[in-house]
Amino acid sequence: MADYTLFYWPIPFRGQFVRAVLAHAGKDWDEPGADAVAERMEADVAAQPAPFMAPPLLHDRAADLYLAQLPAILAHLGAAFDLIPEDPRRAALTHKIVGDAHDVLEEVTRHGGEQMWTQSDWDAFFAGRLPRWMGIFEETGLRHGLGRESGHILGTEGPGLADLVTTILWFTMADKLPRIEDCLQRAAPRVAALSHRVAALPAIVDMRADTDARFGDVYCGGEIERSLRRVLA
Repeated sequence: MADYTLFYWPIPFRGQFVRAVLAHAGKDWDEPGADAVAERMEADVAAQPAPFMAPPLLHDRAADLYLAQLPAILAHLGAAFDLIPEDPRRAALTHKIVGDAHDVLEEVTRHGGEQMWTQSDWDAFFAGRLPRWMGIFEETGLRHGLGRESGHILGTEGPGLADLVTTILWFTMADKLPRIEDCLQRAAPRVAALSHRVAALPAIVDMRADTDARFGDVYCGGEIERSLRRVLA
């Protein structure tokens, strides 16, 4: 039996962060199909294994815990796998990076598709807020000794939760939406290099190969992805 069950749609997006942490830690997990995800999401709150609005939903079998909300899941797994530094300052910064990543996802998808991208709106975002977000990650790394060929975003000896989150945020976005890569290389070259290094770790390579085989080139899916691809064309 798998160590964990991840309920998430057949796309990378938020689920990819959970997959990467589990893969890096050498854990086994299964993923029921979209029908099982929808069944749990649409159930009456009293009938849900944990009250939640939308996936990801993670079942930690050993802890007998169902947990929703990506930042909460990552905090739980990061602590379980010793991926959060003991130093309180770096621990707090780890959670800040998770929060920043969540905000970037919200902005890129216009708050889960509340609006679709128009060309003028995207052009303004692509020239302003998106590179600023990249710069925030870059400056965080610079302040902790991150280089183009070595180092980690919080100056830890090995990759921690902050590095995995940074990688999945930026590498996945640039991999699935290739025009993002040029922007990332200009605004955050050290973060781009870090993301490529971490994405090349064997466990992450295997995880990426699995999700690429299952999901293809999809990023976040639905109408919002179609609007993203139109403005990036």
